Amino acid sequence: MGRTPLDGRFNTMQKPLVATDNLKKHFVIEESLLARYLAGAKNRVVKAVDGVSIEILPGETLGLVGESGCGKSTLGRTIVGLYEPTEGDVQFQGKSLFGDDSIPERDLRKQAQIIFQNPYSSLNPRHTVRQIIGVALALRGVPPHDREEETVSLLMRVGLSHDHIDRYPHQFSGGQRQRIGIARALATNPKFIVADEPLSSLDVSVQAQIINLLQELQEDYGLTYLFITHDLRVAYHMSHRIAVMYLGQVVEMAETDTLYENPLHPYTQALLSAIPSVDPSHRRNRILLEGTVPTPIDPPKGCRFHPRCRHRMPICEQEEPEPLLVPSPVEMGKAETGPAQRHSEEREDQLRTGHLVRCHLHFGQKNRVTLTKARE
Repeated sequence: MGRTPLDGRFNTMQKPLVATDNLKKHFVIEESLLARYLAGAKNRVVKAVDGVSIEILPGETLGLVGESGCGKSTLGRTIVGLYEPTEGDVQFQGKSLFGDDSIPERDLRKQAQIIFQNPYSSLNPRHTVRQIIGVALALRGVPPHDREEETVSLLMRVGLSHDHIDRYPHQFSGGQRQRIGIARALATNPKFIVADEPLSSLDVSVQAQIINLLQELQEDYGLTYLFITHDLRVAYHMSHRIAVMYLGQVVEMAETDTLYENPLHPYTQALLSAIPSVDPSHRRNRILLEGTVPTPIDPPKGCRFHPRCRHRMPICEQEEPEPLLVPSPVEMGKAETGPAQRHSEEREDQLRTGHLVRCHLHFGQKNRVTLTKARE
């Protein structure tokens, strides 16, 4: 059973710790002077993140899955302020990260950290562990005479020892380097951590150790995670909710068990069908996607998934689908027996824990609630 936010570990009615509103991050590829003047080439725009609205509750792990190149890492880095958005906004504890009244960068670094995918490239090869973690401790305001004790405490908490404090990154294994990266992220005493595929370069046995460590740290420190991964089995084990990303957009988002038991978007169905299983009763019929992955430089018109979708319709090639909130059978039962007018907080709770999908196949469902109408 996946981790679900309805297990009483935290209140889904509370305000989100992190929220994005129509977040976009585009990168401009500038053509050479020769290409512009002789061939008439124009600068190209890579739409890495193109209109993402998500909310992450305190103490929650939101899993972010999708193919390589869909914009997962760009979204994570924009959320923690490493990239400035092209359009839209990111809010941390109700305050914007960008603009005139934004959170000071120094304060944000204390509250929001990131664990990078490649621990070797993210650690300074010329610095020892003492220096690497000491920089983060200095940001937090720990006096120099107390930093060694704090560093040793952090190392022991992530499974290392005092003997490692004066070693360089190249003297550690991949799993140990990732533990150092986790210790560095913890050094500022953050509330929110983006884990950007922290297991992709590790052996399977080490992956299990890091997963358990991250969950223990979440329990001990009350951390909130955006967990980015391409491994759907790990996402199921780690996440309370899961968002599926395709070509810069979130195409489906729901509680973990709901998404895995009843995927609504054809792309999600194809991803889940590829999960290997030794149990014949849990094997899905493999769905092979047609065509090639489109480029974010020139995404398809209409639904971005339609060139590879086996259920595509004429409308899919013409109109881009809006996010829909599809009620679960339990919610539909409440709508039939409950009062006609619902409290605004209950609607916000539905948006955070409901099943969002961006697909024309579900436009005709009865009792569907569009994202726009639900926020009225």
